[in-house]
Amino acid sequence: MRYPILNILLVEDDLVFGPKLKEQLRSNGYRVKHCVEGFNGFDSYCNGHFNFCIFDVALSGLDGFSLTERVREKDFFIPIIIISHSEKKEDKRKAFELGVDDYLVKPFDPEELLWRINAIQRRLSYNSKEQFNQEIPLGLFSIDFTHQLLRFENKEQRLTRRECEVLRMLCNRKNQLVKRDEILMQLWGDVDYFHGRSLDVFISKLRRYLKSDPRLKIENIPTVGYILRVPPYL
Repeated sequence: MRYPILNILLVEDDLVFGPKLKEQLRSNGYRVKHCVEGFNGFDSYCNGHFNFCIFDVALSGLDGFSLTERVREKDFFIPIIIISHSEKKEDKRKAFELGVDDYLVKPFDPEELLWRINAIQRRLSYNSKEQFNQEIPLGLFSIDFTHQLLRFENKEQRLTRRECEVLRMLCNRKNQLVKRDEILMQLWGDVDYFHGRSLDVFISKLRRYLKSDPRLKIENIPTVGYILRVPPYL
């Protein structure tokens, strides 16, 4: 399958590894802009036309987590991969809660990064922006998938891209079991422990958002999956 050519923003402060990674990506047909500092990376993002981001965490000025947060405020869809020397669970959890698409621990084989980029492109080709281009009712709510908003009366709750994707899967199969592993494979591409913990966080947030309509319930079937309970008359 052919995918659109990627214009990648790489923000990596290692002056040896960064240029090597840039050339590796370029040799595989990607366009790459390399920045070595967080604020400069964000300026480049704001003034460029990128459709993929790779951020180191330990950046000067603006760290990779803060950079991710700023980019996510401007674009809910752009894929972001975090690369880091940290293997700590809390760092991985923080990254996924901020909305990154993948987290790769250094040192890594550059070929593995290419595999992960391809996997993200494959998922996005299936779950493209066009699939979000609609608004649907859900009980007392309406869900605007285009702008990732959950509306209730005169209030709006901004959803992250992942929250939107999870909610969409549940809405597409109301009152039916959606298996946990199915969600993980479709949205993250694997059933990794850390992705599973991120899914738990997203489900908890969605429950909190939907509590204004007590008729709606996201039921947990332990170790199996979730059911969005919606009365048949809604």
